[in-house]
Amino acid sequence: MSKIKILTFAINILPLKIYNSINSFSNKRKTVITIGTFDGVHLGHQKVLSKLKISASEKNAESILLTFFPHPRMVLQQDLDIKLLNTIEEKKNLISKFGVDNLIIHPFDLDFSRLTAEEFVKNILVDQLNICKIIIGYDHRFGRNRTATITDLIAFGEEYNFDVEQITAKEIDEISISSTKIRNALLEGDIETANNFLGNPYSIDGIIVEGKKIGRTLNFPTANIKVSESYKLIPKNGAYIVSIEISDKEYFGMMNIGTNPTVSEGEQSIEVHIFDFNETIYGKNVKVNLLERIRDEKKYDSLDDLKEQLILDKKTSIEKIIKYQ
Repeated sequence: MSKIKILTFAINILPLKIYNSINSFSNKRKTVITIGTFDGVHLGHQKVLSKLKISASEKNAESILLTFFPHPRMVLQQDLDIKLLNTIEEKKNLISKFGVDNLIIHPFDLDFSRLTAEEFVKNILVDQLNICKIIIGYDHRFGRNRTATITDLIAFGEEYNFDVEQITAKEIDEISISSTKIRNALLEGDIETANNFLGNPYSIDGIIVEGKKIGRTLNFPTANIKVSESYKLIPKNGAYIVSIEISDKEYFGMMNIGTNPTVSEGEQSIEVHIFDFNETIYGKNVKVNLLERIRDEKKYDSLDDLKEQLILDKKTSIEKIIKYQ
C-alpha cells in the first residue's frame, strides 16, 4: 500500500450504520451531528470527523454524519456537469474508517430545499434525530435559500437545548483544504497535491470489461475499467503509477487514462496494465489507487514507438513503486 495513510482512531470501530433517508433513522439515544457533502473525505473532513467522534464519546451519545444526494448543485442549479471525488459507495467505504456511528444519506430535492431553517432544526435535528450537539463550519448556511447562518443556529440551540461547536475560520485556514482544490488538482494532473490533501491516494472504483485487446498485441495486456457513475471525476488524461485491489488482494501496475490516439482516437478509457498478473478478471469489481503521474498522453507514429514508450513507463513505474510498498 501507499505510505499515504488514512487517519483512523486507535479504538475499536463498530460497523457503520447507513440510512438512505432521515425518516428511516430511529434512535432514542442523544446524538452529536455534523452536516455536509464531505466529498473526498479529505484531511479537513477527517478533522471534523475526529471532533465528532470525540464529542459523541464525551456526551455518551451516538455520532451522525448527515449528507445529501444528489449534490444540492445538481438540484438547485441544474448543474449536471458537476464532477465529484466520490461515488456514494466510495463515500460509504471511506466514512466507515473513521468510527462514525451513523451515516444518513438523505435524498436532496426541491421540497427538502424549501424547508425553513426552523423547520429543519425543529422537525429534523430535534424531533427526528434527537440532537444534543452539532459540529459545523463557521460559514455554514442552511434553510430555504440558505439564509440562516451560524448565529441563527446558535440561537436555535439555546431554544431547543443543543450545543453548537463551530469549526473556526482559523482552523479551516490552517488546513487550507477544499474539495474544489482537490478537483482542480486532479483535472490538472497534479496527483501529488490531490493525494496530500486527501490523506490517501485518489481512487477509482469500477468493473472490468472487455476492451479492444490491442494491449495484448504489444505484450502489455490491460484491464479496462468501466466507471458506472457519470458524476465521478476522472483525472487528466495521461499515464499513472497505480495499485489495484482485486478480490481483497493488491497489485501494482500502470494506468492510462485517455482516448488511445495512436490506435484510433475514440472515447475516453481507463486501462490498467497489472504487473506480474495473468488472470481473467472480467466482471470483477476493482479499486484503482492513483499513486503518481508519469506523463501526458501522446500520439505516437507507430505501434512500435508506443510499445517502446510502454517499456520505458514500466521501468519507471517499477523503480518508483518501492516507496509505496
